[in-house]
Amino acid sequence: MTTLKAGDKAPEFSSMDQDGNTISSSDYRGKKLVVFFYPKANTPTCTVEACNLGENYAELQAEGYEILGVSADSQKRQQNFKNKFNFPYPLLADVDKSVINAFGVWGPKKFMGREFDGIHRVTFVIDENGIIEKVIDKVKAKIHSEQILE
Repeated sequence: MTTLKAGDKAPEFSSMDQDGNTISSSDYRGKKLVVFFYPKANTPTCTVEACNLGENYAELQAEGYEILGVSADSQKRQQNFKNKFNFPYPLLADVDKSVINAFGVWGPKKFMGREFDGIHRVTFVIDENGIIEKVIDKVKAKIHSEQILE
């Protein structure tokens, strides 16, 4: 897994959101962007993390941030996840893992003694010029928006 670091230029990307709209990094030029990667929609920790960002969306927007959630789930699964919890931001259905691989968040993981490849829970805070300001690789789901704002 090769994760980008603060000071690196964020990768250019383009992917479908939960409604089939194409979302590109260029859509966010001149804006601060939070891109959070999560393993699977509708699972306990991913839900807590995404809900925390949704509940604090107004505060994050007041600080100038836009938010994008990314996982390898299908468009339908992302749509169900967004609708169920009423998230105010898009979720990318990165089924081909092009965005996940561009950011280098796919790699070996351990869970209950088993090793497998999967998406690492990592968040990238990107400035208006497309430069990564902060990489949060120890995401605390319950207070994730605080981690972004600190």
